[in-house]
Amino acid sequence: MRPTSRRTWGLSVGSKVSEEIHDRRPEETLDEDTFRELLENNQYRALRERLAALHPSDIADLLAGAPADKEGVAFRLLPKDLAVDVFDEMDGTLQDRLLEAFSDQAARNLLEAMPPDDRAELLDEVPAKVARRLLQILSSDQRRLTMRLLGYEEGTAGREMTPLFVDLHGDMTVAQALERVRRLAINRETVYECYVMDRRRHLIGTVSLKDLVIADPDVSVSDIMRPEPIFIYTHTDREEAARELREHELLAIPVVDAEQRLVGIITYDDVVDIVEEEATEDIYRFGAVPGTERGYFASRILSVVPRRGVWLLGLIAINTVTGSIMGAQEELLLATVALAFFIPLLIDTGGNIGAQSATVVIRGLATGEVRPRRALAVVLREVRIGAVLGVGLGAVSLAWAYAWQRDLEIAIVVGITLVGISIMAPLVGGALPFLLRLVKRDPALASAPVVTSIMDIFGVALYFWIALTIVGLR
Repeated sequence: MRPTSRRTWGLSVGSKVSEEIHDRRPEETLDEDTFRELLENNQYRALRERLAALHPSDIADLLAGAPADKEGVAFRLLPKDLAVDVFDEMDGTLQDRLLEAFSDQAARNLLEAMPPDDRAELLDEVPAKVARRLLQILSSDQRRLTMRLLGYEEGTAGREMTPLFVDLHGDMTVAQALERVRRLAINRETVYECYVMDRRRHLIGTVSLKDLVIADPDVSVSDIMRPEPIFIYTHTDREEAARELREHELLAIPVVDAEQRLVGIITYDDVVDIVEEEATEDIYRFGAVPGTERGYFASRILSVVPRRGVWLLGLIAINTVTGSIMGAQEELLLATVALAFFIPLLIDTGGNIGAQSATVVIRGLATGEVRPRRALAVVLREVRIGAVLGVGLGAVSLAWAYAWQRDLEIAIVVGITLVGISIMAPLVGGALPFLLRLVKRDPALASAPVVTSIMDIFGVALYFWIALTIVGLR
């Protein structure tokens, strides 16, 4: 889930405030000090006029810095359409406080003015107690619509779609279709693309608003529609849905159920949110940090510590294997103390090379540039890169080790080990994301700490094996 709600409605219709605020004059600004002064002096009319001239994100920033007992007052000064946009820009903590402070009627007005997909996402993120209260105050129609979206599995297209779209029938005339567009446009997220269905709600084509406007009014919609449109299923992973929309350069992509009945659409602005959220999750996971659901500052320390601690305890358990290997070679280390000097260099290099390969592969899988069916080719390419790097780094390390210790055998051990590590590291880092994908897990779980821990074990084991083979003979 995204840390804060940052949805933009660039494709929506009916938000007059959003159009007006972009035309504001540069001098119509409101700094934080003036905002606080107007608020504390109860100059609400002046404050309302000044706030109405600002962009929703700027208003959200001002409200975030308002005194706790005044933030609700300031929010209620906003016109309804602007209030919805501002609420969508707020930090999750502030959203929770406002919802808890609102009367049932005020909360209901705000929620029912939100697009259904935004509302479902909000209810999914707020505490369970707040969510139950908000669901109860919704009208029966809106509650049923919201529950239907919440019924889809998290992370799927069904959970991200909006059920508000312009649907047409193929036997309509263009004149009838335009009349329907005008009637539905007030509460639809986009009207630039319309979806043509048969009488059983099966998707059979799409038609753009432009095509409807320029077509003969008496022509049927089926004559000008584009048949066999691109679509996704409700169970499609939301990341795959975003990729499909981007690759086909669509304003929105239709979502159908198992029987190919049209149930919703995912718009381009939804995809921007999905890509941002997925990138955030991947970054968190690659650093072995569980992503926060309601924002960085909204997460309590006592709830963050256990989630991070589980990962760290697991990594500690893995790294104890490294210590066990070193302990088993105590006699070798005592006899040749210089071997210990190069252990940090070797295991750090292995972790770094493995993390580089994992990063490249994970990013390629996320963007679609790397396909799972080409896993072997990708891994072999990373191994070849590692081998070339290993030869170069091994030669440099051999020369440096000899210059430092004046011991050719130790220098050879270091050089050979580095070549082996440089070949193994991209094999681990490149293959692990594909293996995770194969077992239906997020490839980002092949995090840098995990790859580093695996390479620590391999690097130390390889180092002492080579040392026993070469130095041990002495």
